[in-house]
Parts: sequence; C-alpha cells; structure tokens
Amino acid sequence: MGEVHEYDAVVIGSGAGGGTVARALSRTNARVLLLERGDWMPQERQNWDPVEVWGKDRYRSGELWLDRRGKPFQPFMHYLVGGNTKMWGSVLYRLREEDFDEVRHADGVSDAWPISYADLAPWYDRAEEMYAVHGELGADPTDPERKPFPHAPVPHEPEVEALAERLRANGHHPAPLPLGLLDPGAQGGCILCATCNSFPCLIRRKADADTCGVVPALDGDVTLWTGARVRSLETSASGDRVTQVTVERHGRIHQVRGTVVVLAAGAVNSAALLLGSANDRHPDGLANSSGLVGRRYMAHRATMMEAVHPLRAHDTVFQKTLAINDFYRPSERHPFPLGNIQSQGRVHPAQVKSVVPFLPTPAVRAWTRRGMELLAMSEDLPSPENRVTLTSSGRVQLSYTTGSSPVHGLLVKEARRMLRRAGYAGVVTHEFRNENTTHQCGTAVFGDDPRSSVLDPLCRTHDVDNLYVVDASFFPSSAAVNPGLTVIAQALRVADHLATRFGWHPDDPAPGGHTP
Repeated sequence: MGEVHEYDAVVIGSGAGGGTVARALSRTNARVLLLERGDWMPQERQNWDPVEVWGKDRYRSGELWLDRRGKPFQPFMHYLVGGNTKMWGSVLYRLREEDFDEVRHADGVSDAWPISYADLAPWYDRAEEMYAVHGELGADPTDPERKPFPHAPVPHEPEVEALAERLRANGHHPAPLPLGLLDPGAQGGCILCATCNSFPCLIRRKADADTCGVVPALDGDVTLWTGARVRSLETSASGDRVTQVTVERHGRIHQVRGTVVVLAAGAVNSAALLLGSANDRHPDGLANSSGLVGRRYMAHRATMMEAVHPLRAHDTVFQKTLAINDFYRPSERHPFPLGNIQSQGRVHPAQVKSVVPFLPTPAVRAWTRRGMELLAMSEDLPSPENRVTLTSSGRVQLSYTTGSSPVHGLLVKEARRMLRRAGYAGVVTHEFRNENTTHQCGTAVFGDDPRSSVLDPLCRTHDVDNLYVVDASFFPSSAAVNPGLTVIAQALRVADHLATRFGWHPDDPAPGGHTP
C-alpha cells in the first residue's frame, strides 16, 4: 500500500468542470487536491505552429481508443492542466431557454433537464465573469433572458463584417459570437491572432480552465498534482461512500482520502473510471444501479464549411466572431429546430492536409486564402446504444454512430444557400462523424429519478453519497451550442452546494472572480 493523503475535496480533472470547481472551492477554507493526468502546457513557439500542432499532433494524446467495430482510433484528447479547454475556441454560449425542456426534432426527442434555465442563470452570470466573456446583449434573437455581457463584443474584421452586412440585407440576424478572451486588443492582452481556435495560447490570454480556473485556485488552499492518473475509486463496505482514490504518479501508487470526491475527467474518461471501479456493492460499475453509466454518449452533429470566392482572397486574421442562429428554432419553413452556425478560426494548410493529405500544398494555400470557414452544428440526440465501455483489458471503447440526420442535412443546405446568396461561389463541406470526441457529453445523466439517471440535479451520484460528477457527463441533451459555459456554470453551482453542505465558509465573500 502506498502513501495516504487526506483532503476535504479531491477533484479529478482540471478542465472546465474540475478547474472551475477548484477555483470556487479555493475561496473557502476547504483543503483541496486537484489531480491532473497530464502536465502543464509548455509555453513555446510551437504553440502557434500549425505544422507542429496539427501536422505532428504535438500536444494531442497518443492514446488509442476503440470504435464500435473494435478498430483503434486517436481521440481528440489533450491531457494537460486545463484539459481540452487549452485547445478550444473559447466560444462560451448559454444554452437557450428551450434547451432545458423536452425538444421534439424531426428524428427524435431530446430529454428535458431536471433544472430550468432560471435555476442556472445566476451561475451563468458568474461563469461569464470568471471566463471574461465578450458579447452583445439583444443581438441574437435566441439569447435567453440575461444580464448584459461582462465585456463588449470582439469587433468583426472587414471580411467578416462585410459578410454580416450581406446576411442582414438578406433577412438574417448575424450576431457576435460569445467569446472568452482576456483583454483583447489591449496592451498585454489577447492579440487576436490566427492561431486561437484549436491551438494553445502562447501568451495565456485565452480564457481556458488553466488560466481562469487552476492558476487563480492555486492562490488558495489548493494542491495540484500533475502526472497523476486515477486508477480506481474504492468505497466503504456498504458501498455508499468513496473512501479512497488510488492514484498513480511518477511510478508510485498513492492513496488519497477526501470528504468529497468530484469527478471531472470528461464524459468518456469519467464513465470509464466509474465502470472500472466496480466492486461487490457496485458490480456493474460505481454509481451504476440505473445501468446508464457510459450510455447516451452525445457529440454534436458538425460540418465544417469553407465558403470560397475564387477571385477574392482576404487577409482576415481573427475570423471567429460571427454567429447565425436563425435556424435554431422551429419556423414555418422548418417545423423542427436545425441548429447553430458560427464562423471558425482561419484554417491553415497544415490542418487541411491533416484531413486530406493528398492535396498539393500550393493549391491548399490558394484555397484557404480565399475561404471563409464556418461550422454548422446540430443537436445530437441521446441513444442508449451510443456508449462508453471497457474491454477485458481495461481499454476504452466508444461505440458511437451518428447515423443519417435529415435535420443536420437541412442545416447544411440552408447554410449553403445563405452563403451563396451572400456572394460566395461555392461551399466545400466536411462532416465530423463517428469518431467525434469534441463536445462529448451525456454518459452520466442527471435527473430526479435514480432509476433513469446517474446523478441528482446537483450532480451527486444517487448511489454514492460523497461522489459528484461535474463535466459534461451530466447533460441529458446536447443542445446545439457549445457546452463549455454550461459545464462551468454548473460547476460553480455544485461548488456552492458543497461549501454549504460541508460548512466550508468562504474566505472571500465576493461573487465571481478575477481574471488573470
């Protein structure tokens, strides 16, 4: 048996959920241990090198999972302080109000949440303050009732503004994307570069869970262990409490005890850890009396679109500022919701060649200089057959298929029509399908009934009293906007609940937090 360490709270994973919980609890007198499987992202010139980041997968985990057919594939996973948020585009949407209700789609139903938008709204406010969200109140017709954004929207560059004007002239309602950036355009702030979306930030001015969660948390009574892989969760003889977390770190085994354990390793890895921690009291996996741990995996239906004008090159640098939600809600034209469209960061030739390596580099360069990149994103519906399991050797298997979706096809068709009317000669598309591990959610759904959910509305497992899950595992539905801000808001809500439940009084009663 290895060393034994005792804390009030043990947080597993330092991404949007875990990094935020750690920061929130750092304002209390709780002793917190934050466990991260990876290490700090090195600040180096390669952070902004498309060939290194995309061509050579410099920061991506080399881990291989199995798909539904048992074929190995490399997931889009980054084991780093801050988790996958180190690579996100920092689009921080609130779910729309209707996303919390049952939503009928052309090809199925997405389930209602056990909480309402109003229940989460105060923590959305705090989440936006903590992650420095920029946006414009009233610009998006689907935006829910809310306070003004903490910061003004990031201005469009000329080519993006020209597109927005053409869209308005054609009856659409383009709006600024809600973005988490630190002091964009100011001295010492975000420089609005071309390597933000899907790149780490060399100057640490992107609002990720490292910069906005972990680093401020370390000012409090929070201990961070990097290189710490959790191997299992052990319970009491009755099975109703986690008594020990087994951690492998630098070749040594450590036993960690906590009053509460907060699991935030991502929807796939959190489910895998629960399944891998089966014992006599939990023979099908920890907290799995419902049989739903690992099931209902969702990732958005997503298609990258390159709108091209062969005679018009442009030198836009920071392109990811535009959103169109005109197809998010049912309409006379489409009686069911279709989804969200948002501009993307400039695509670099190395990124294109990572998908289609046979294209000649000069042609790719010419094409990308003339393209405007956007993403069409539709809701992925929950299915118990889309699931995470473990093989007999403990390997992660992600059995996931998107099937055919008339809804997503209609959204892409509408986006094509919209972009052609806006003056682009053609639109090239690439759909992300069955190996999509971005925006992963749904593998430990929360709800009121232990028979049909894994977690309660405050993300505590129904079966194990001191175990919480605060990554996107808890989502009953995926909605059709980015999940990050909702994970952050719920993490803050859970942290407040934990402080009240265990009497961890705040050292600093001020709400929200500073941005470094």
